[in-house]
Amino acid sequence: MKTSNVMSFAAFTSVVAGVLTMASAASAQFSAPLDVPPPGPAASERVPILKDAGLDQRLNEQVPLDVMFVDDHGRDVRLGDYFGTRPVVLVLAYYGCPMLCTQVVSSAVGSLQTLSLDAGKDFEFVVVSFNPGDTPALAREKKAGYLPRYGRPGADAGFHFLTGRPEAIKQLSAAIGFRYAYDPKIDQYAHPAVITILTPAGRVSRYLLGIDYPPRDLRLALVEAADGKIGNAVDAFLLYCYHYDPMSGRYGLAILNVVRAGGLLTLVAIGLFVMTAMRRERHGRVAMPPLTGIR
Repeated sequence: MKTSNVMSFAAFTSVVAGVLTMASAASAQFSAPLDVPPPGPAASERVPILKDAGLDQRLNEQVPLDVMFVDDHGRDVRLGDYFGTRPVVLVLAYYGCPMLCTQVVSSAVGSLQTLSLDAGKDFEFVVVSFNPGDTPALAREKKAGYLPRYGRPGADAGFHFLTGRPEAIKQLSAAIGFRYAYDPKIDQYAHPAVITILTPAGRVSRYLLGIDYPPRDLRLALVEAADGKIGNAVDAFLLYCYHYDPMSGRYGLAILNVVRAGGLLTLVAIGLFVMTAMRRERHGRVAMPPLTGIR
């Protein structure tokens, strides 16, 4: 073997050895399992008061319409005064909440603002404080802050911010399964984030969970609660194609219904095509001049 070939072979084996050494080192470096810390304690264990706060969904439950609350003008009112003809968007929140309640109410108002449905005409928007220490003056202040954002004429008649006594608050919150707890150490309440859609008769129809309420979901929930008395044909079609999931508090696509709707539309299209073809054929026969024999 020539000297040059020997040197090339030696250089090649040296490079290969170096690559293998690096690969071995890398393998040794990452072969050990990742050091993943064990999961920490649940939030309810770190903050025991959270065990007493939550939502027990009670669909179709009747809310107590005879309980008395106080409106933002300081007048005693029946809860049933806001029911009877229109569905109700109900929010349980306390007006001194530094964060979560404000997000819930603001998000609800923001979603309602995008709908073509109007407060006071198509639905009622009712916010009830679960803090018996909140005053009508504070309720009036909160209402005055949200009305300009909603920005619809006559919205004052459809926006209701109420306060109440402990017994009335307990009856309403128990009826919809809304559990909250007061922490005197920080002077705040632990509570879930949810808005509740009720029928005109005062029955729980839907819950929308979290602090984000998609306008489509909110509109479908209102149309459903109103039993088709508000909305249009598009809403009826969407309710056929979407179904409510209580676990997520959202409306999801109902695949089977979509397939059925697609099949129905296909049959309609075929029928229209056949009718059009037959009509054209009939008109063509009428327009064709009679044949005459040649003699």
